This record gives sequence, structure tokens and C-alpha cells, in this order.
Amino acid sequence: MIDGAKIGSAKILIVDHEPVIRTSMSHILIGVGYRVRSAEDGISALVKIGIEIPDIILSDLNLPSMSSFELLSVIRRCFPSIWVIAMSRTFSGEEASSGIAADAFYQKGCGAGSLLKIIRDLPRSERKSLIHTAAPAPIWRRPKGRGTLYERRATTVTVE
Repeated sequence: MIDGAKIGSAKILIVDHEPVIRTSMSHILIGVGYRVRSAEDGISALVKIGIEIPDIILSDLNLPSMSSFELLSVIRRCFPSIWVIAMSRTFSGEEASSGIAADAFYQKGCGAGSLLKIIRDLPRSERKSLIHTAAPAPIWRRPKGRGTLYERRATTVTVE
């Protein structure tokens, strides 16, 4: 089980700049029971994560507007409960493994069976979240009394 859900009902976010890849992967994953959303770049992915935290992210290593290494690093630091699968057409798993904050690697073009096996082989236990268990509400929607972002930061600063 991933995050207490059946593996087939896990939420997956596909991040890839190629619409054909996003669409074909979405169809395959939805066909076997996953809940799938997609994003065309790292910034869009972070926005979608802010709306609903996925259980798994499939991210291309070649992204526009924000490098995939930067995206995966942010995800690892801010959302450590998300399982991350990096994917590339140009690299194999051995070549891409150093410096990538990912739990697994999928080489594009290896077939849907290979991708599904990687997803199913992710550990069935829940990842420990160090920071968030749910997406934080945007600042403009926070209930009264919780303070602004500036006020919350200011209360944690120690002046000597």
C-alpha cells in the first residue's frame, strides 16, 4: 500500500514537456486503475502538488522553465512522502542515478509493462513525511488567527 491506499488507486502526477508522452502514459495508468494528473513543466507540477499531493511523481529529466534536478530536489525536501520516478529517453538508470533525487528510474521506450513493474515494485509501506501530510492552504485562504507568512517566519527568528 502507498500512503494507506490500494496501489491501483494511487494518485500519480506525470511531469513531461511532450504532450504525447503525458497523454499515452495517462491512458495506460488510468486503464489499470491509477488516478492520474499531468503537468508540462516543473512550475506547473509544483502548482498541482500544492492543490493535491500525489503518491507518485513520474518526472522527465528534460524539463523546460525549471530543471528536473531542481524540481526533484524541491519535491524531496518539501514533500518527502512522495515517491519519485525519474524518466528519460537519453539516459539509462545507471547513467542517470548520480545526483537525481529519485526512488526509481524508468527509461522511456522500454514499454508500459516495465513502467508498471517499477510502480508496483515501490515499497508498499508509507513514506515518512517530515514536513507535510497534506498540501498547505494558500496564504490568501488561511483562516483568521493563523497569521501571515511573514508573521509566521518572524516568530521563528531569534535576535541576539
